[in-house]
Amino acid sequence: MRVYESDAIRNVGIVGHGAAGKTSLTAAMLFDSGAINRLARVEDGNTVTDWEDEEIERKISIGSSLAHCEWNKIKINILDTPGYRPFLGDTKLALRAADAALLVVDSVAGVEVQTEKVWEFADEFGQPRIVVINKMDRDNASFERAMASLEETFGRTVVPVQIPIGAEKEFTGVISLIDSKACVFPRDGSGKFQEVEIPAKYKDEAETARGRLIEMVAEGSDELMEKFFAEGTLETADIIAGLKESVFKRTLVPVLCTSSTLNIGVPQVLNAIADLLPSPARIGVVAGLDPRTKEPVERKISPQEPYAAHVFKTIADPFAGRISLVRLYSGIMRSDTTYNNQTKERTEKFGPLQMIQGKAMTPVGEVHAGDFFAVTKLRETTTGDAICDPARPVVFPAVEIPEPSMTFSIEPKSRGDEDKISNALARIAEEDPGIRYTRDAQTKQLLLSGAGQLHVEVTVAKLRKRYGVEVVLKTPKIPYRETVRGRADVQGRYKKQTGGHGQYGDCWIKMEPLGRGGKFEFVDEIYGGSIPRNFIPAVEKGIIEAAAKGFLAGYPVVDFKVILYDGSYHPVDSSEMAFKVAGSLAFKKAMEEANPVLLEPIMNVEIFAPQEYAGSLTGDLTSRRGRLQGMDMKRDIQIIKAQVPMAEMVSYAPVLTSMTGGRGTYHMEFSHYDEVPAHIAQKIIEEASKEGKKEEEE
Repeated sequence: MRVYESDAIRNVGIVGHGAAGKTSLTAAMLFDSGAINRLARVEDGNTVTDWEDEEIERKISIGSSLAHCEWNKIKINILDTPGYRPFLGDTKLALRAADAALLVVDSVAGVEVQTEKVWEFADEFGQPRIVVINKMDRDNASFERAMASLEETFGRTVVPVQIPIGAEKEFTGVISLIDSKACVFPRDGSGKFQEVEIPAKYKDEAETARGRLIEMVAEGSDELMEKFFAEGTLETADIIAGLKESVFKRTLVPVLCTSSTLNIGVPQVLNAIADLLPSPARIGVVAGLDPRTKEPVERKISPQEPYAAHVFKTIADPFAGRISLVRLYSGIMRSDTTYNNQTKERTEKFGPLQMIQGKAMTPVGEVHAGDFFAVTKLRETTTGDAICDPARPVVFPAVEIPEPSMTFSIEPKSRGDEDKISNALARIAEEDPGIRYTRDAQTKQLLLSGAGQLHVEVTVAKLRKRYGVEVVLKTPKIPYRETVRGRADVQGRYKKQTGGHGQYGDCWIKMEPLGRGGKFEFVDEIYGGSIPRNFIPAVEKGIIEAAAKGFLAGYPVVDFKVILYDGSYHPVDSSEMAFKVAGSLAFKKAMEEANPVLLEPIMNVEIFAPQEYAGSLTGDLTSRRGRLQGMDMKRDIQIIKAQVPMAEMVSYAPVLTSMTGGRGTYHMEFSHYDEVPAHIAQKIIEEASKEGKKEEEE
């Protein structure tokens, strides 16, 4: 397979809100460039980049996918990314590996919630971008309305370089404002077009739009501004050169329009990527850290530099094993060579390097700086690792992935699968850093956490389809806590006579509350040897173990202080065990007197939904014992901020979907613990008592 030099490569992340048509656009680009021999469709489940079973079944992207094509002797590496919120962690990791972003916007919906989110990702990584207004063939499609939402959200630097010929069923082509040519397409998906004169009815509109484009391009350069003032316009070559420079500096964002499913306008998108977006060589350097000094360093993107690469994604394939997707920033890497994993401080034997096209792989002998490749079956290497020359070490800053917002407990359908679950989840977590799984020491449940219910359901489906592990999803037990509001002064005395040596331990303790987050504090105020020093830790241990089992409903007791101030012992019968039991007895007596209460986790919740749903959503939150913290507005999207008990949010996802017709999303994270209202606490305690009796009977 051909090896490409850095200046003949473009690395672009295809990003946007879910269902904007990113995968369809990728499929059309691959078809028009000859990388595939037919126009694939998401509806048919045959696209290159949506190849997982769950993606085909659900008709959405759930993971980023790498593909490539050649256009005008330029290799375009395409990272097709998810657009729905639960999977945006994967989008962020993929976009970081790209050099530029191609933002896809639905011509009907315009800018949506995740459109802004991925734009922020591109800002965070300092990336140039192009916007494509897609689905121009849809009912109610409007280029003007979509442009208005883009300009309102992102400013005047978002500038059309095309206008559409028609819309909805009349969308048949595009007019280039750069060279004043019209491209007319048949509606057969072939991607073939005729270059014609601009139709008469579009001439005035095209002339006005071209004038604005020329003014914006001229603003980006003193030389072009002088030429514009002198001549009143700019030549096509000047527009292209100025536009290319402005895109690189991120002072302009060109806007194109397409119908990816009809393959109209897609060749012009390929032209824009090849002509306007920077090559890795033009990007010049990549920022990293020196692992020894922790100081920032830069590595020149050049094949002449020492090798430095970054593993941006891991695919857990049950047959091929671990597949690592790698961006090579500098140097040259070759197949069947040993390389240094700087992050793990290990060497790894690389087998054949592979060019990856969705899930298909083709061996390549070597890869030069700026390109991507895949390698299989690395032992130590995982997502985020830096592969580099040990003589010139560099590591790359980690990408921040949001913490999971929704947790379920999972149980195997058959006992034989218990051991399989952890191994399978470990493999899945390697490719999806947004997934967490833990064993709750308090509830003994295996907990699976993700960025939303859909995220967790997809993970469960992977367990079943890839690893043959059937599990049942259950609402998790809420991790309540117990604490005290009052004080107590009690004795814990344990005495047992059995004929030989007996057991004797006696302690006096005071209990009092600590502030939230105070956990547990033990104070030893024993004077005069009323309890020997070697038995005092046993008293503390007895209290800690009793606190872990709870008092009211079996939940751990927190935020309390115990002062051990007196006691007595027997020179023969006293032992560590006796004082441990005495400590636990004292704890239970103290809890009876110290006004114990239940605590519940309170979550910070942010809800994003169209403005018309704000009233019903805030009312629903209030009914869930939520406390509103504020409301923001971004265009017609209402952002509602509230603090809500976790117990009221465990089944919120389907409720939000129902209330907003699927247009609402939410995010939540832990805030603090607070007291459970007495009437609710009583129900929790009664339920815990029933469960305890049931377990005893079993």
